[in-house]
Amino acid sequence: MKRILVLCTGNSCRSQIAEGYLKHFGGTALEVRSAGIEAHGVNPRAVATMKADGIDISGQSSNRVDEYAGESFDYVLTVCDNAQERCPHFPASATKLHAAFPDPAKATGSEAEIEAAFRQVREEIKEFCRRLAGELVQATR
Repeated sequence: MKRILVLCTGNSCRSQIAEGYLKHFGGTALEVRSAGIEAHGVNPRAVATMKADGIDISGQSSNRVDEYAGESFDYVLTVCDNAQERCPHFPASATKLHAAFPDPAKATGSEAEIEAAFRQVREEIKEFCRRLAGELVQATR
């Protein structure tokens, strides 16, 4: 089993969505956690947009990265540039991965426009996680 820590700024949207999809696509081959430089709470719109795609992330928690300081991970995935720049040092054995996604929590406009922004980011993260989980599961065999 491979252990993955997904990081973003507030651990409210992007890293939560990525955690949900990596768990979904990776099954028992991947152990996935997420955290942020800060902990802003799981965004209700992230929960709703994932639920619309059949993934329940309502039980996930928003955590700070320092909560995992004593743990080892095989991979540390940053999903925003801020987290990549401010990512704390993890053991050299952890492979660092990066994929920047827009922050849907910063979307403005009507409710429909904000929902569309969340769906767009969700789909980008979904495709990335589908590919990544496939590669990592294949590597564990």
